[in-house]
Amino acid sequence: MPHDLVLKAMNGVHRVLVGATGGRVGWEFGGMPALELTTIGRKSGQKRSVMLTVPLVEGETYVVVASRGGDDIHPAWFLNLRANPDVEVSLKGGPTEKWRATVASPEERARMWPLIADKYSNYRGYQERTRREIPLVLLTRA
Repeated sequence: MPHDLVLKAMNGVHRVLVGATGGRVGWEFGGMPALELTTIGRKSGQKRSVMLTVPLVEGETYVVVASRGGDDIHPAWFLNLRANPDVEVSLKGGPTEKWRATVASPEERARMWPLIADKYSNYRGYQERTRREIPLVLLTRA
């Protein structure tokens, strides 16, 4: 599974790409829109930001996948938003806005997961690699 340093490096490269191109590149990845999610660290109380892809958009709801590359542990950003669901989101380099994060219910996940996994097979592979059920997070403007 990806090491924390690898995940942080990938996120850093993504940010550099967005910054170096003035936002012309990096707000779409693998055919998916990308966003910047800022959570409050559950231990530190500090803001923590991560770039994430959005494999599903339903109306005004953006769905992100807490896959961590198929690791058996949840990503830190997921644990942070579970502790404090008031988050900030930036779309396409636009202003940071207040959003609300909710973990998809079992029924929502049962409906959404096939839509995501059928279109983006990497997520299916991540789920096959881990024993945990990979959560889906619904992001909506506050």
